[in-house]
Amino acid sequence: MKYHIQWMYKTPKKQSVLFSSDETDLETAISIGEDAEKTGRAQSLEFIDSRGTSWTLKELKKLGLEVAHEPTDVEAFFDGNYNKLSKEAGLGAVIYYTINGKRSRMRYSQKAEALSNNEAEYMAFYFLVQKLEELGVQHQDVTFKGDSQVVLNQLSGEWPCYEEAYSRWLDKIEKALNKRNIRPICVPVARKENAEADKLAGQGLSGIKVASEWTAGDQDE
Repeated sequence: MKYHIQWMYKTPKKQSVLFSSDETDLETAISIGEDAEKTGRAQSLEFIDSRGTSWTLKELKKLGLEVAHEPTDVEAFFDGNYNKLSKEAGLGAVIYYTINGKRSRMRYSQKAEALSNNEAEYMAFYFLVQKLEELGVQHQDVTFKGDSQVVLNQLSGEWPCYEEAYSRWLDKIEKALNKRNIRPICVPVARKENAEADKLAGQGLSGIKVASEWTAGDQDE
């Protein structure tokens, strides 16, 4: 989640000037707010998050303590592979996030049954959302990336969804996101930018189940 700061500054001549900052992360917003208070010239401080919710410095500091050991800055990739003959799907999910000041990554693959390639993509997205829940991701914006424009554009509301089967998947996904108070930021990417999730989906389709973790500083896998 990003925040911009509105600061009513009182000059030595008792004039009031309203300043507004660019968006910044939670830690930086708190630090700037504390500095502003130390000047003794902050008539009011307001922190407005990317959803339009207003916070006081006290509320923001409390939030900072609550999420200190939770995943933040989450970027999530998904992909689904499909075998038309066997009606089997491979699901791939990759989650990048920051926790305790370190950048980390989780990778997952799984095999499932599906009726079409598009359904495999929806299943992969829902599989990814379930893994976010297991990881403890909540109360934030999450950037979702994949090469399925159908799923991402229908989830964001850019494209209508007329197929009943896909609508059911959309409902499941939206319910799961709302439960965790996650706002999806949908970013379609080219297939080559989704290679990691695509590889995992292929492994899932082959029956290879992956569940691996990497943290910055570890040796590459």
